[in-house]
Amino acid sequence: MDLRVAAYALITDDQGRMLLPHWNEGAHSGWTMPGGGIDPGEHPDDAAVREVLEETGYRVALDGLLGVDSAVVPGPARVDPSARPMHAVRIVYRAHVVGGELRVEQDGSTDGVAWHTPQEVDTLERVELVDLCRRWAGLIG
Repeated sequence: MDLRVAAYALITDDQGRMLLPHWNEGAHSGWTMPGGGIDPGEHPDDAAVREVLEETGYRVALDGLLGVDSAVVPGPARVDPSARPMHAVRIVYRAHVVGGELRVEQDGSTDGVAWHTPQEVDTLERVELVDLCRRWAGLIG
């Protein structure tokens, strides 16, 4: 089984909107949390900040740990369906924007980024991590 440890950030603004990039890898796509894989030797805090900048253009400060999730992704459900199953460990922080400018990632796994109201998030095609983070943060029941 493969192991992937990743760090993400839940970012909301003063209007209650949530920042989400759009993940797009072949047949797999959907709105997701800003974040991604931790590089070897990288601290999860640093990975979350780096990934948010790469995917959104924003510099963020972390406000604390929101939660840690562990899930097994069967091989057929992965981007490469012939791959082995993957154990995904996802570390999620709360964060807020401290600088930068909204922009779409270039040459990465995301092809869009936007702020969404809670009502808009409810209507989006999204990965399950989005709703898990919303529940952890008390944004949905």
